[in-house]
Amino acid sequence: MPASPPRIAVIGGGPAGLTFARVLQRRGLPVTVHERDRDPAHRAQGGSLDLHRDTGQVALTAAGLLDEFFAASRPEGQALRLLDRAGTVLVDAPADPDDRFKPEIDRGELRALLLGSLEPGTVEWDRRLRTAVPLGDGRHRLEFTDGHTTTCDLLVGADGARSAVRPLLSDAEPEHSGVVFVEVVLTDVDRAHPEIAELIGHGMTFALDAGRGLLAQRGSGGVIRVHAAFRGPVDWGHRVERGALRAVLAEMFADFGPVLRDVLHRCEDSFTVRPITALPVGHRWEHRPGVTLLGDAAHLMSPFSGQGANLAMLDAAELAELIAAGGPLDEAVTAYEARMFPRAAEAAAEAAGGVEDCIGPDGPAHALVHFQAMTAGNPQHA
Repeated sequence: MPASPPRIAVIGGGPAGLTFARVLQRRGLPVTVHERDRDPAHRAQGGSLDLHRDTGQVALTAAGLLDEFFAASRPEGQALRLLDRAGTVLVDAPADPDDRFKPEIDRGELRALLLGSLEPGTVEWDRRLRTAVPLGDGRHRLEFTDGHTTTCDLLVGADGARSAVRPLLSDAEPEHSGVVFVEVVLTDVDRAHPEIAELIGHGMTFALDAGRGLLAQRGSGGVIRVHAAFRGPVDWGHRVERGALRAVLAEMFADFGPVLRDVLHRCEDSFTVRPITALPVGHRWEHRPGVTLLGDAAHLMSPFSGQGANLAMLDAAELAELIAAGGPLDEAVTAYEARMFPRAAEAAAEAAGGVEDCIGPDGPAHALVHFQAMTAGNPQHA
């Protein structure tokens, strides 16, 4: 008689958890994803992601979704600009419309693509993990806040920065980088804010000064998201009254150029404060049967690497394919962790350096050297 397939439970329905589930299902293995959101429309998914040819696109190939991704992606989103604080363009690297190295896709569109590829009922919504109780032999009993319980042979934590699964493997906690982002949004930019739309362009634009900057990204549907980035304590958002955020930011960037200042005056009333945190560079754990981590749960890093979602999806695809190849489940997990730890450490070190290079006292000079070197060579290596 053939052995029963392992019972695999995933905590978290982001890009990592959904990619993992999709690849397993393509290989004929059952899986359940437990997601804390009430439903797919419970909350906005945020801005845009660039999926790289050697990481995120490898995962989408394993998932059988690469063509669908290209159909939904925006190659023009690969464009890069560097401005000084006055708004003068220092470096302009437009995107080739046929370049498929790392085209952009909105996070919401990527999630919808992955969700639509899964078998009905794969994701159990409104399920927040309360505790995971070891039962021996790598099995765990999962207890959720709604009273639901289940058991599994493999527990996969794909539940992000504040992972509820991570404590089973590691005592590490995300540490504050010293940088705070405040995200603001402008909509209908081409009609309502044409000067801002022209300055930002179709991709990413960095306007930097010592220790601060405005980091803008064009999304689909006429949306631009801008992160006001600066040095501040982890609780900065609690020290400023919500209604005063616009005025505080306007004062902080008062010496930036008029179009850049307009971003903070004309943006929507919603302000999202995000202290930038990261797990220690080289974070790893001693292997434990029956549980492992993917993506930010395993190697949270600052966004300055540009690789977070890409590595998360590659983690997911590799672990799923190793499991599907057959053999002992624990050997597949061990092999995955051996691959993941060194590449995550390399990316995390790059991300930590990126914080200093971009939002440090010499940020503008470092960024100029980097952008000039990138545009002088192959943009694919940026």
